[in-house]
Amino acid sequence: MSTPVVLFWFRRDLRLADNVGLFAALNSGLPVQPIFIFDTEILEELEDKEDRRVQFIHQALERMQEVLTECGATLDVRHGKPLAIIQKLCKQYSVRSVYTNEDYEPYARQRDEQIAKWLQKNGIEFHAYKDQVIFAKQEVVKDDGKPYTVFTPYSRKWRAHLLQHPIRSFGSEKKLNAFYPQKPLAIPSLKSMGFQAAELAFPPDRWNKKVIQQYKQQRDLPGVEGTSRLGVHLRFGTISVRQLAKETASLSESFVNELIWRDFYHMILWHFPQIVHQSFKPEYDRIQWRNNTKEFDAWCAGRTGYPIVDAGMRELNATGYMHNRVRMIVASFLTKHLLIDWRWGEAYFAKKLLDFDLAANNGGWQWAAGSGCDAAPYFRVFNPYLQTQKFDPEFRYIRKWVPEWEEFSYPKPIVVHEEARKRCLATYAVALKK
Repeated sequence: MSTPVVLFWFRRDLRLADNVGLFAALNSGLPVQPIFIFDTEILEELEDKEDRRVQFIHQALERMQEVLTECGATLDVRHGKPLAIIQKLCKQYSVRSVYTNEDYEPYARQRDEQIAKWLQKNGIEFHAYKDQVIFAKQEVVKDDGKPYTVFTPYSRKWRAHLLQHPIRSFGSEKKLNAFYPQKPLAIPSLKSMGFQAAELAFPPDRWNKKVIQQYKQQRDLPGVEGTSRLGVHLRFGTISVRQLAKETASLSESFVNELIWRDFYHMILWHFPQIVHQSFKPEYDRIQWRNNTKEFDAWCAGRTGYPIVDAGMRELNATGYMHNRVRMIVASFLTKHLLIDWRWGEAYFAKKLLDFDLAANNGGWQWAAGSGCDAAPYFRVFNPYLQTQKFDPEFRYIRKWVPEWEEFSYPKPIVVHEEARKRCLATYAVALKK
């Protein structure tokens, strides 16, 4: 193909509007050929062949393809190893440069470094832009240039930085005539990649103004529709985090705080990639976890005898989602009551959560276990009964997911709260005294 083009590689940014890297590509002066790679390095790790996330990505690509087809362009979607596919595409198209948006996960950083090196050797430019967060890497750091490891001072600096660097929009959706013109190319089917569709209704990619306004009052109540349900859209970039922050800033400080937590965890992962496998506080890796597989299986299945814990796990297993407050309760229960390594719970969430995001998932689990940056102190052990009284007092959430909780058929608690609490404190104390 003799016409010089630039490739735009979609990844965690599956939208045509307000897309930073896409905006840059469309302004490059050359026609843009959009691509997506179903990365076998990632897909082969997925045990569940009805993985909802693969289906979500597939649907998002189909939606973009409809718009691109109307513009006389097409996505070129491939399935395989990214470097090999980029090499093939560079042979097929007359590629001058590759544009994409940054990904801060360790595997992604390694992959991009490898691809950038190959492109450079072959005289092709590689451009990556910040898109999935508002502030990244070194943008919000202490005065001495070191990263924050405590959220509150980070959030203050984040807000101050925002005043100096207001959020801007990138009107990529206004430049759709700059795509490379060609007939539609078929998107590989789920079946051809070894996956199949699950019955699932994805949450809408619009935010409810009333929910955002009442976010502070209702966000901790799992029995009401009090959260935005936008996690999956932020994870895969089907909405713009910048647009979301701009439009919600005047509605709820509490909601914007959640977006700051998201940036915080991505910043932590960037500076401390070892947290993927290790405790942020190394001394917590001395804990002698019990790791009882029967108890872990009961937790996974929502059969612990603690209704609020079981409700959360059943919601997760059925829908790929779990209410935020309940995520904290079930994580605390696994790590503190059952003394099971936080990495086991994190891996289970990674398999099941539709909105799974490595940075936030790791941050949340290490927070619950006490091992993370700015984590809850180890002696803080959530009492599931008190959490229920406080956040699900009418048992709305519990009744929905554990209808048999008051019947004889419901299992007895697998641990007694007070005994489990004492055991947890003793075990942590031994490890942290060394």
